Amino acid sequence: MRQILKRIVETLVVIFGNCIYAFGIAMFILPSGLITGGTTGIALFVNDVFHTPVTVFVFVFNTIMFLIGFFAFGWKFAANTIVSTFSYPIALELITRLLGGYRITDDLILCTVFGGICIGAAIGLVIRMGASTGGMDIPPLILNKYFKIPVSSSIYVFDMLILLLQVFHSTGEQVLYGILLVIVYSAVLDKCLMLGTTKMQIKVVSSHIDEIRTAVLKDIDRGVTLLNSETGFLRNNTMMLLTVVSMRELAKTEKLIHEVDPDAFVVINKVSEVSGRGFSSKKRYLKQTGDVEG
Repeated sequence: MRQILKRIVETLVVIFGNCIYAFGIAMFILPSGLITGGTTGIALFVNDVFHTPVTVFVFVFNTIMFLIGFFAFGWKFAANTIVSTFSYPIALELITRLLGGYRITDDLILCTVFGGICIGAAIGLVIRMGASTGGMDIPPLILNKYFKIPVSSSIYVFDMLILLLQVFHSTGEQVLYGILLVIVYSAVLDKCLMLGTTKMQIKVVSSHIDEIRTAVLKDIDRGVTLLNSETGFLRNNTMMLLTVVSMRELAKTEKLIHEVDPDAFVVINKVSEVSGRGFSSKKRYLKQTGDVEG
């Protein structure tokens, strides 16, 4: 039952992400005449040349890419992608009709920035649910599978090629705004993917390492690891404490360490992602000592 509920929530989030994507396109990109990458960029090019409605082309193109992805990756990929494949064009059509050509602003910079925020946040939401937005996300995945080409590199190359397609039907200013739009949504996407996963790694060398260990375990409620090490000058054997805390816990932990030993040597590094007990899974307390793992 819990797995079914989890799957329902993930599906709803994916649909919501595609609705944000569609809103950004319908509210900021289409009314302002901006060009962009991805499936929507190809749809804009086809619309200029053959006058095919954007939503119709997106639906057909996404369906074709979905079938290609299905044959390349199988049912599991299809299950994660089918929601985006059809929810985005449907949401785009509905939102376009509801807005009825309404434009919240005529400022191209604002449209570029907020359109990019919507697109980047939407793709980030979908990817964090383990799904794909379909369409032009699929060719980079295929290239990665068969030729080991990095997905991010392929996406940037495809986006730039799609922008070039639209050069012949766009002004120089539109092209520049298109490049800026790709940069904005790429930056927002990276931030969304990293949101909530960044942690701080702390390494401590001190003559009071046992007291610091106890303080971190009890007051910060974070696990620690003790590493055998050797000082560089005197070549004395010592212990190094390693722990990982959240951004909010960093200042408190650092203050606690220096309260125990004002001369403690502390090295702090930002880590992009941490998994395991205490972070991606629940903490487990040891009954014998009251210490905490993870």
